[in-house]
Amino acid sequence: MDLPGEKLYYKIGEVSRIVQVEPYVIRYWETEFSSIRPIRTKGSHKLYSKNDIEKLLKIKDFLYNKKFTVKGAKKALFTSQVGNKNTELLNKTLEELRAVKTILSKKPDNSNG
Repeated sequence: MDLPGEKLYYKIGEVSRIVQVEPYVIRYWETEFSSIRPIRTKGSHKLYSKNDIEKLLKIKDFLYNKKFTVKGAKKALFTSQVGNKNTELLNKTLEELRAVKTILSKKPDNSNG
């Protein structure tokens, strides 16, 4: 995802423009979705990471486009997060298995014996 300015953290107004919902909606989603965890500055301002913004965009899609309930969106978000972790693990395992297959498929050179 390409974000304007590609900063580490974004203020709620910037996030509101990116996600295209009002700041109060983002604050409400924070209370409902525990995986949205903005950090707080010394001045008590909330700063959102790229990961937070990606989750907010998924939540918006679940609620506005797919017409999920909040409960359904929570489940879908959790499932997608678990699915991503499982996919990463499966891809790593597949890569390791391919490496083992390559090693095993190499025929030993028996011409010296």
